[in-house]
Amino acid sequence: MDDKDRYYNHLLFRMEQLLYHELSDCASWKTELIGTDFLKTEDIQGKNEQEIIDACIAKLKAAGLVKDIEYKIGGKGILLTLRVAGCPHMLKEQLLRESGIKPYSCLATNMILDQLIEKLGYATTYVADLKVDEEKGECVIRAAIYATPEKIGEVSDWSKE
Repeated sequence: MDDKDRYYNHLLFRMEQLLYHELSDCASWKTELIGTDFLKTEDIQGKNEQEIIDACIAKLKAAGLVKDIEYKIGGKGILLTLRVAGCPHMLKEQLLRESGIKPYSCLATNMILDQLIEKLGYATTYVADLKVDEEKGECVIRAAIYATPEKIGEVSDWSKE
């Protein structure tokens, strides 16, 4: 990691740390839009979840913002699981963990979830869980995706996914 990347990771870390100290577990709700402007400036096209997510991943990889993202949709169609590898923000996650804060914001996930809302008109989305594996250099994110208002409140046992 070069000095510029380290610098930006420290900036993001400090901002997320301060926000967490101010809002505690509600901080993640305030960071959902961070990073989304990048893909809003790109021509993301698609008619369904797979096409939108695949287009987002292609743009993120081309920009060098991730090495790879694997995903699956389960949990009655409301659970999006993303495995993000080679993210330049791994240092930020490490710094948060070392300061006693569970990492709570993934910018790549924010971008993908935002595009589901923007392009497919999804009712709402949110990051439910973010697990960081520093040794592998990857994160596993579980996000709730609600295509329609009727889907909100749908119950699914994600532990079986």
